[in-house]
Amino acid sequence: MANTASAHGHAHAHHWETSVAPLLIVIGVLFLVVFGFLSWFSYNNILWTQICAGIGTPLLLAGIAKWTAEALTQKPVVEGLTPIALPLFIVSEVFIFLGLFTSYWTMRLSAGDNWPPAGTPTDMNLILPIIMTVILVTSSFTYHVAEEKLAKNDIGGVRLWVFISIVLGAIFLGCTVYEYQHLFHMNFKPSTNAYSTAFYSITGFHASHVLVGLGAFLTVLIAALAGKTNKYLTFCVGLYWHFVDVVWFFVVSQVYYW
Repeated sequence: MANTASAHGHAHAHHWETSVAPLLIVIGVLFLVVFGFLSWFSYNNILWTQICAGIGTPLLLAGIAKWTAEALTQKPVVEGLTPIALPLFIVSEVFIFLGLFTSYWTMRLSAGDNWPPAGTPTDMNLILPIIMTVILVTSSFTYHVAEEKLAKNDIGGVRLWVFISIVLGAIFLGCTVYEYQHLFHMNFKPSTNAYSTAFYSITGFHASHVLVGLGAFLTVLIAALAGKTNKYLTFCVGLYWHFVDVVWFFVVSQVYYW
């Protein structure tokens, strides 16, 4: 009986799944997004920003690469768990964005007619957000095509349409960088006024999610180039990207046009 119990215990222990990849990703995002964001926008310290980026970037990439490799080479104990787990993660992300938006709404409504506050440019570019919206929505469609190609086992089609999605996402981030540079030249910085703080916080937080999404796209592309695919990974990456797409509509409507 003892041997049987021991055997069951060993079998149970064998089924525990452990991975250091999520920890690497969290630490990487902490240095790259949080510490890097504070160093650059709050303290204007280029050196610390570069140090944070130098620490966070390789950790983030290593975590994503390891997690992807595990998803492609290891069979999960519980099949189909990821399509359930990721929506739960997205719900937590919704609450984070909701906290940012709630702060902005409270500040905006309490200001009344005294909005936007002094120091806000009167000629902010309102065409660029529309262009960025078209780019981001298009990238969701192109990735959906990649998912359909995967369903048909067309690996070549997966590679092509995921690559197109990466290019579109990169262009979106390029537009964000261009906009930030333009606003900085107009002396509209995070410390300028309450609106600028909210503007950079919300758009910057969204941009960080786009960056993570591009990293996820890259893992799917690299796997496809190696002739490996995983339907759960591909599905979850697409679901995450569509979430980022939906959030952008709130960013545009509230931060730019209200």
